[in-house]
Amino acid sequence: MRSGLGKERTIITGRKLGYARISTTDQNLALQIDALKLAGCDVIYKDHGISGVKRDRPGLDKLLVDIKPGDVLVVWKLDRLGRSLSHLIHTLKGLMKRDISFCSLKDAIDTTTAGGRLCFHIMGALAEFERDLISERTKAGMMAAQKRGVHIGRPRKLTSIHLSKAKTLLSQGENIVSIASIFSVHPSTLVRRLNEFDP
Repeated sequence: MRSGLGKERTIITGRKLGYARISTTDQNLALQIDALKLAGCDVIYKDHGISGVKRDRPGLDKLLVDIKPGDVLVVWKLDRLGRSLSHLIHTLKGLMKRDISFCSLKDAIDTTTAGGRLCFHIMGALAEFERDLISERTKAGMMAAQKRGVHIGRPRKLTSIHLSKAKTLLSQGENIVSIASIFSVHPSTLVRRLNEFDP
């Protein structure tokens, strides 16, 4: 009888494929490769001198093409695979949909076990929670700024100094079209901003 979340293991029908990455050319892959070999990886894909934030990682790209249902992707640590938590979750969800398991040796995450799958789902929930918090804080900050009269969005081409100058030119007999060309804006934009302007 099976007991405990970590004991309920999925039967591995395929290969163990390892992925190792270092971000600078003066680092050495040996530590990761030794750990992946010890974990029983049949093939090890490598990216040498490639930062984790880069989208283009030839070794990882090849692995994701070669890996098949029933296989296990093994890494030394989570940060070797993901550019960020959200990227990591997205990658792992894609693997799980393809019936591919994942194992991170140093982080003790192994989706061939019930405990590992639970850990992954908790990570996903935390990532979504973090996104929601950031979104809420951003919206609250924008609303507070708008209440204080702060302009949200791209910087306005016409500052209060420009508008004061435009009013002076209008009072001196210049027409809207020529004034608008001075400030490199459309005449209708100048008229609208002058109507909003309250020096």
